[in-house]
Amino acid sequence: MSIYKVERAKDASDLANKASQAIACHIGLALDQKERAQVALSGGSTPVDTYKLLACEHIPWDRVDLFTGDERWVGLQEDSSNSWMIKRTLLSSGPGSSAKFHFIPTTELSSPSESALVLNKSLRTICKGDPPIFDLILLGLGDDGHTASLFPGSDALNITDKWSTVVRTETLDRITLTAPVLSAARKVIFLVSGSSKKLALKRLLDIEESFERTPAKLVQPSSEVLIFADNSCF
Repeated sequence: MSIYKVERAKDASDLANKASQAIACHIGLALDQKERAQVALSGGSTPVDTYKLLACEHIPWDRVDLFTGDERWVGLQEDSSNSWMIKRTLLSSGPGSSAKFHFIPTTELSSPSESALVLNKSLRTICKGDPPIFDLILLGLGDDGHTASLFPGSDALNITDKWSTVVRTETLDRITLTAPVLSAARKVIFLVSGSSKKLALKRLLDIEESFERTPAKLVQPSSEVLIFADNSCF
Protein backbone atom coordinates (compact mmCIF):
# COMPACT_ATOMS: atom_id res chain seq x y z
CA MET A 1 0.00 0.00 0.00
CA SER A 2 1.42 3.36 -1.02
CA ILE A 3 2.16 6.12 1.46
CA TYR A 4 1.25 9.54 0.09
CA LYS A 5 2.60 12.94 1.04
CA VAL A 6 0.51 15.83 -0.30
CA GLU A 7 2.10 19.24 -0.90
CA ARG A 8 -0.55 21.92 -1.47
CA ALA A 9 0.16 24.85 -3.77
CA LYS A 10 -1.70 28.17 -3.72
CA ASP A 11 -2.22 28.27 -7.47
CA ALA A 12 -0.85 27.01 -10.79
CA SER A 13 2.24 29.23 -10.58
CA ASP A 14 3.08 28.04 -7.08
CA LEU A 15 2.48 24.46 -8.20
CA ALA A 16 4.97 24.80 -11.06
CA ASN A 17 7.58 26.34 -8.77
CA LYS A 18 7.28 23.70 -6.07
CA ALA A 19 7.25 20.84 -8.56
CA SER A 20 10.20 22.04 -10.64
CA GLN A 21 12.34 22.50 -7.54
CA ALA A 22 11.43 19.05 -6.20
CA ILE A 23 12.14 17.35 -9.52
CA ALA A 24 15.51 19.09 -9.83
CA CYS A 25 16.34 18.10 -6.26
CA HIS A 26 15.57 14.42 -6.82
CA ILE A 27 17.53 14.34 -10.08
CA GLY A 28 20.46 15.94 -8.29
CA LEU A 29 20.28 13.36 -5.51
CA ALA A 30 20.31 10.54 -8.06
CA LEU A 31 23.33 12.02 -9.82
CA ASP A 32 25.16 12.20 -6.50
CA GLN A 33 24.93 8.41 -6.34
CA LYS A 34 25.40 7.33 -9.97
CA GLU A 35 26.80 8.55 -13.25
CA ARG A 36 23.49 8.92 -15.08
CA ALA A 37 19.88 9.40 -13.95
CA GLN A 38 16.83 8.00 -15.70
CA VAL A 39 13.64 10.06 -15.54
CA ALA A 40 10.18 9.50 -17.06
CA LEU A 41 7.98 12.56 -17.56
CA SER A 42 4.24 13.00 -17.90
CA GLY A 43 2.54 14.71 -20.81
CA GLY A 44 -0.60 16.79 -21.09
CA SER A 45 -1.05 20.45 -20.23
CA THR A 46 -0.53 20.40 -16.45
CA PRO A 47 3.29 20.12 -16.43
CA VAL A 48 3.98 22.72 -19.15
CA ASP A 49 4.88 25.54 -16.75
CA THR A 50 6.80 23.13 -14.54
CA TYR A 51 8.98 22.05 -17.47
CA LYS A 52 9.66 25.63 -18.51
CA LEU A 53 10.99 26.37 -15.03
CA LEU A 54 12.81 23.06 -14.81
CA ALA A 55 14.69 23.87 -18.02
CA CYS A 56 16.45 26.70 -16.15
CA GLU A 57 17.63 24.54 -13.25
CA HIS A 58 21.41 24.21 -13.23
CA ILE A 59 21.94 20.51 -12.77
CA PRO A 60 24.11 18.17 -14.91
CA TRP A 61 21.45 17.67 -17.57
CA ASP A 62 23.94 16.02 -19.92
CA ARG A 63 23.89 13.06 -17.51
CA VAL A 64 20.08 12.70 -17.56
CA ASP A 65 18.13 10.23 -19.72
CA LEU A 66 14.56 11.42 -20.30
CA PHE A 67 11.60 9.27 -21.32
CA THR A 68 7.86 9.85 -21.48
CA GLY A 69 5.61 7.70 -19.35
CA ASP A 70 3.20 7.38 -22.25
CA GLU A 71 2.66 8.71 -25.74
CA ARG A 72 -0.19 9.11 -28.19
CA TRP A 73 0.41 7.38 -31.52
CA VAL A 74 0.51 10.62 -33.49
CA GLY A 75 3.20 12.45 -35.42
CA LEU A 76 6.09 13.82 -33.38
CA GLN A 77 5.15 17.43 -34.14
CA GLU A 78 1.41 17.06 -33.52
CA ASP A 79 0.07 19.31 -30.77
CA SER A 80 -1.21 16.27 -28.90
CA SER A 81 2.23 14.62 -28.81
CA ASN A 82 3.73 14.46 -25.32
CA SER A 83 7.21 14.35 -26.83
CA TRP A 84 6.56 17.52 -28.79
CA MET A 85 5.38 19.31 -25.65
CA ILE A 86 8.54 18.29 -23.80
CA LYS A 87 10.72 19.38 -26.72
CA ARG A 88 9.02 22.81 -26.73
CA THR A 89 9.40 23.35 -22.99
CA LEU A 90 12.11 21.52 -21.07
CA LEU A 91 14.32 20.87 -24.10
CA SER A 92 13.85 24.10 -26.02
CA SER A 93 16.65 26.16 -24.47
CA GLY A 94 18.66 26.70 -21.32
CA PRO A 95 20.43 24.04 -19.25
CA GLY A 96 17.63 21.49 -19.72
CA SER A 97 18.23 21.31 -23.46
CA SER A 98 21.35 19.20 -22.90
CA ALA A 99 19.40 16.25 -21.50
CA LYS A 100 19.27 13.06 -23.59
CA PHE A 101 15.68 12.50 -24.72
CA HIS A 102 14.68 8.96 -25.65
CA PHE A 103 11.31 9.76 -27.22
CA ILE A 104 8.93 7.00 -28.25
CA PRO A 105 8.87 6.69 -32.05
CA THR A 106 5.32 6.64 -33.36
CA THR A 107 3.92 7.11 -36.85
CA GLU A 108 7.31 6.70 -38.52
CA LEU A 109 6.94 3.03 -37.58
CA SER A 110 4.40 0.59 -38.99
CA SER A 111 2.20 0.14 -35.91
CA PRO A 112 1.76 1.07 -32.23
CA SER A 113 2.90 -2.45 -31.34
CA GLU A 114 6.22 -1.80 -33.04
CA SER A 115 6.53 1.46 -31.09
CA ALA A 116 6.04 -0.45 -27.83
CA LEU A 117 8.75 -2.94 -28.86
CA VAL A 118 11.19 -0.11 -29.59
CA LEU A 119 10.45 1.42 -26.20
CA ASN A 120 11.07 -1.93 -24.53
CA LYS A 121 14.43 -2.17 -26.28
CA SER A 122 15.41 1.34 -25.13
CA LEU A 123 14.44 0.53 -21.55
CA ARG A 124 16.46 -2.69 -21.63
CA THR A 125 19.51 -0.83 -22.95
CA ILE A 126 19.42 2.25 -20.73
CA CYS A 127 17.73 1.29 -17.45
CA LYS A 128 18.90 -1.34 -14.99
CA GLY A 129 16.55 -3.83 -13.40
CA ASP A 130 13.69 -6.09 -14.38
CA PRO A 131 11.36 -4.24 -14.48
CA PRO A 132 13.55 -1.25 -15.36
CA ILE A 133 14.16 1.16 -12.51
CA PHE A 134 13.72 4.90 -13.05
CA ASP A 135 15.23 7.28 -10.54
CA LEU A 136 12.16 9.48 -10.89
CA ILE A 137 8.80 9.17 -12.59
CA LEU A 138 6.51 12.18 -12.85
CA LEU A 139 2.85 11.29 -13.34
CA GLY A 140 -0.38 13.13 -13.95
CA LEU A 141 -3.85 12.25 -12.76
CA GLY A 142 -6.85 12.26 -15.08
CA ASP A 143 -10.38 13.25 -14.13
CA ASP A 144 -11.29 9.55 -14.35
CA GLY A 145 -8.38 8.45 -12.16
CA HIS A 146 -6.08 7.31 -14.96
CA THR A 147 -2.35 7.87 -14.97
CA ALA A 148 0.07 7.50 -17.88
CA SER A 149 -2.28 5.72 -20.32
CA LEU A 150 -3.68 3.27 -17.78
CA PHE A 151 -7.42 3.91 -18.05
CA PRO A 152 -10.32 2.42 -16.08
CA GLY A 153 -11.46 -0.79 -17.70
CA SER A 154 -8.35 -1.19 -19.85
CA ASP A 155 -6.72 -4.59 -20.29
CA ALA A 156 -3.41 -2.82 -19.66
CA LEU A 157 -4.23 -2.62 -15.94
CA ASN A 158 -3.56 -6.33 -15.57
CA ILE A 159 -0.32 -6.55 -17.54
CA THR A 160 2.54 -7.63 -15.29
CA ASP A 161 4.89 -9.35 -17.76
CA LYS A 162 5.63 -6.42 -20.10
CA TRP A 163 7.35 -3.09 -19.57
CA SER A 164 5.25 -1.20 -22.10
CA THR A 165 2.06 -1.90 -23.98
CA VAL A 166 -0.43 -0.49 -26.47
CA VAL A 167 -3.67 0.96 -25.16
CA ARG A 168 -6.46 1.36 -27.68
CA THR A 169 -9.05 4.06 -27.06
CA GLU A 170 -12.01 5.35 -29.06
CA THR A 171 -9.97 8.23 -30.46
CA LEU A 172 -6.42 6.94 -30.93
CA ASP A 173 -3.85 4.39 -29.81
CA ARG A 174 -1.33 5.05 -27.06
CA ILE A 175 1.88 3.49 -25.83
CA THR A 176 2.36 3.40 -22.07
CA LEU A 177 4.68 2.13 -19.39
CA THR A 178 2.97 -0.59 -17.38
CA ALA A 179 2.22 -0.62 -13.67
CA PRO A 180 5.24 -2.77 -12.70
CA VAL A 181 7.59 -0.19 -14.24
CA LEU A 182 5.80 2.74 -12.62
CA SER A 183 5.96 0.99 -9.26
CA ALA A 184 9.67 0.13 -9.59
CA ALA A 185 10.71 3.81 -9.63
CA ARG A 186 12.89 5.05 -6.80
CA LYS A 187 10.69 8.15 -6.56
CA VAL A 188 7.20 8.87 -7.89
CA ILE A 189 5.71 12.35 -8.04
CA PHE A 190 2.15 13.16 -9.07
CA LEU A 191 1.35 16.61 -10.42
CA VAL A 192 -2.35 17.48 -10.09
CA SER A 193 -4.13 20.70 -10.99
CA GLY A 194 -7.71 21.89 -11.47
CA SER A 195 -11.07 21.46 -9.78
CA SER A 196 -11.98 18.66 -12.22
CA LYS A 197 -9.35 16.49 -10.48
CA LYS A 198 -10.91 16.85 -7.02
CA LEU A 199 -12.76 13.53 -7.03
CA ALA A 200 -9.90 11.63 -8.65
CA LEU A 201 -7.44 12.91 -6.05
CA LYS A 202 -9.81 12.01 -3.24
CA ARG A 203 -10.09 8.48 -4.61
CA LEU A 204 -6.33 8.15 -5.04
CA LEU A 205 -5.83 8.98 -1.35
CA ASP A 206 -8.62 6.63 -0.21
CA ILE A 207 -7.15 3.38 1.13
CA GLU A 208 -10.38 1.56 0.22
CA GLU A 209 -10.36 2.67 -3.42
CA SER A 210 -9.87 0.03 -6.15
CA PHE A 211 -7.38 0.28 -9.00
CA GLU A 212 -10.10 -0.81 -11.44
CA ARG A 213 -11.92 2.51 -10.90
CA THR A 214 -8.82 4.60 -10.17
CA PRO A 215 -5.86 3.08 -12.04
CA ALA A 216 -3.42 5.52 -10.42
CA LYS A 217 -3.77 3.27 -7.35
CA LEU A 218 -1.70 0.70 -9.25
CA VAL A 219 1.41 2.80 -8.73
CA GLN A 220 2.89 1.21 -5.62
CA PRO A 221 6.56 2.17 -5.18
CA SER A 222 8.47 1.22 -2.06
CA SER A 223 9.15 4.88 -1.26
CA GLU A 224 6.70 7.61 -0.28
CA VAL A 225 4.67 9.02 -3.19
CA LEU A 226 4.83 12.81 -3.38
CA ILE A 227 1.73 14.61 -4.67
CA PHE A 228 1.80 18.27 -5.66
CA ALA A 229 -1.73 19.63 -5.98
CA ASP A 230 -3.09 23.17 -6.17
CA ASN A 231 -5.86 24.43 -3.92
CA SER A 232 -8.54 23.93 -6.56
CA CYS A 233 -8.14 20.17 -6.11
CA PHE A 234 -9.47 20.27 -2.53
